Amino acid sequence: MSQQVVQLQPKIWAEGSGQWSTGLCECYKDLGDCCFAFCCFPVFTCKVTSAAGACPCLPLLDCISCVPPASLAMRASVRERYGIQGSVWSDCLYGCCCYHLSWLQISRELKRRRAASHASSSSSARYTALTSLQGAHLV
Repeated sequence: MSQQVVQLQPKIWAEGSGQWSTGLCECYKDLGDCCFAFCCFPVFTCKVTSAAGACPCLPLLDCISCVPPASLAMRASVRERYGIQGSVWSDCLYGCCCYHLSWLQISRELKRRRAASHASSSSSARYTALTSLQGAHLV
């Protein structure tokens, strides 16, 4: 009897799709973040920066320039990390013209990718637990 080995596991999230998981103006998809950003935007940006693994004080740099360096850096970093299409010019445009919406989109992306990563790692853990029973006889 031959055993088949599964090479690829199905994924919940199509990583590397080259697109943001939500559009720039889709704030309604995370009303909690939208309200939080509306009430206290500086704290919100620090929270997002910290969630991305950068220094939480990085958004304070945005106050000293006409082109917000922290927004530009965070957007470029998230695009690079997840293989999202775009350019420095688009990051600059969104950072300057759609500053608040850009930060909200970055937050949604980080949350969705983290949730997808967590879901796929927990399903692979279940798969690993079941494969340890292969070859064992129940009788």
